[in-house]
Amino acid sequence: MLEKIWILFSYNMSQFLFVAIISILVVDFGLERFLAHLNIKNSKLLLPSILSDIYDTEKYAKQQDYFRTNTQFGMLTSTFSFLITIAMYAFGGFGWLDSALQPLITHEILRSLAFFGIIFLANDLLTTPFSWYDTFVIEERFGFNKVTPKIFILDKLKGYLLTIIIGGGLLFAIISIYYLSASYFWLIAWSVVTVFSLFMSMFYSELIVPLFNKQTPLPDGELRTEIEKFAAKVDFKLKNIFVIDGSKRSTKANAYFTGFGPKKRIVLYDTLMDKMTTDEIVAVLAHEVGHYKHKHTLKTMFVSLPTSLLLFYLLGLILKSDALAQALGGTTANFHLNVLAFGIIYSPVSLLLDLATNQLSRKYEYQADNYAAKYGFGSQLISGLKKLSATSLSNLMPHPLYVFFHYSHPTLYQRITNIVKEPPTPKGAL
Repeated sequence: MLEKIWILFSYNMSQFLFVAIISILVVDFGLERFLAHLNIKNSKLLLPSILSDIYDTEKYAKQQDYFRTNTQFGMLTSTFSFLITIAMYAFGGFGWLDSALQPLITHEILRSLAFFGIIFLANDLLTTPFSWYDTFVIEERFGFNKVTPKIFILDKLKGYLLTIIIGGGLLFAIISIYYLSASYFWLIAWSVVTVFSLFMSMFYSELIVPLFNKQTPLPDGELRTEIEKFAAKVDFKLKNIFVIDGSKRSTKANAYFTGFGPKKRIVLYDTLMDKMTTDEIVAVLAHEVGHYKHKHTLKTMFVSLPTSLLLFYLLGLILKSDALAQALGGTTANFHLNVLAFGIIYSPVSLLLDLATNQLSRKYEYQADNYAAKYGFGSQLISGLKKLSATSLSNLMPHPLYVFFHYSHPTLYQRITNIVKEPPTPKGAL
C-alpha cells in the first residue's frame, strides 16, 4: 500500500514539475517579447537635448534601422530557440537521448559528458546559420563586420577546442565530485568552481585572448605618457598596457581592465585609439581605475560567492530526485537530466539575483564615472562615451523596464546627467 502511494506521489510530483518547467519557459519567452516590444516603442521617442549632438539626421535614421533590424532578428532567433526547447521538453527529447545513451555508455560520468556534449553540438549547429547571417549580412550591411569566413570558421574550431578542454574538464571534475562525495558535493563543487573562476580572472588575457587576438604593449608616445602620468597621480601601479587588434573582427571600439595585483592590465582596442582623442582615452581609463579604487571587482566577487553557493546547495539537494528526471522523460535520477531540469526550475531565483546584481553594477558605474570626473575628466568622459555610442549605433532611448531587466550599466543619458550634476575639479588638481 505504501509503495503504491509513493509511486502515485512521485508520478504527481513529476507531472507538477513538468508543468512548472513548461510554464517557466513560456513566461520567460513572453516576458522577453514584451520587453522587446516596449524597447522598440520607446526608441521612437524624441532624443533629449543632451543627446541630440550624437547623430545627425542621416546617421540617426541608420541607427534606428540597425536597432530595429537587430531586435527583429533577435526575436526570430529567440522564437526558433524557444520552439526547439519547448519541443524537447514537451515530447521528452532529453529523456529519449538519455535512454539512447544508456546501452551505449555504461559509465555514468562519461554518459553525462556525452549527453551535454551532444546538446552543445546540436545547439551550436542549429544556431550557427543565425550567427553567420548576423555577422555577414546584418553587421556587414551596417559597416561593422571585419570578420572573414576563414576567421569565423577558425573561431568556431577554437571555441570547440576550448569547450572540450576547459568546459569538459571542469564538468568532468564537478560530476566526479558528485559521484565520489554526494553529501558534500555542493561545498566541494562550489570551491572548485570558485578557484577556477579566480584563476581565469587573473590569467584570461594571457591564456585565452591570444588564441583569438594579438595583444601588443602600448608603444611609447603621448598616449602612454598621459596614461602613466594619471596612474602615478592617483597611485595606481600599472605596467601592463596593451593594444588588442579588435579591428580584425569589427569597427566597434572598446577597452577593459582585467586581472588582480601584479596581473592587472589595461587593454585598449585599436579601434578605440582611432576614434578617440588622448584625453578621452585617459578619461575612459580613469573610469576603469575608479572601479579598481572602489574595489568593485572584489565586492562583486564577494557578492557572487554566496549566490553561487546557494545554487550548488540547492542543486545538491535535488540531484537524487527521480521526479525531476521523470519530468524530462527519464526514468530515474541521474546527474545530467536533474541538472538540466534544475536549471529551469532555478531560473526565477536566478532572475531575481540577476536583477539585484545589475542594480549594484549600475551603482558601481556611477561611482566609477564620478571618480573620473573628480580628476577633471568629466567632459572628456562624456565626449568619449558619445563617440562610443555613435560608432556602434547604440540605442539611446531604451525603455526603463528593459534597462531594469537587462542593463548592467546605466543608460548614456543617465550617465551624462550624473556626471554633469557634480562639477569636476579643474584638470590636474589633487
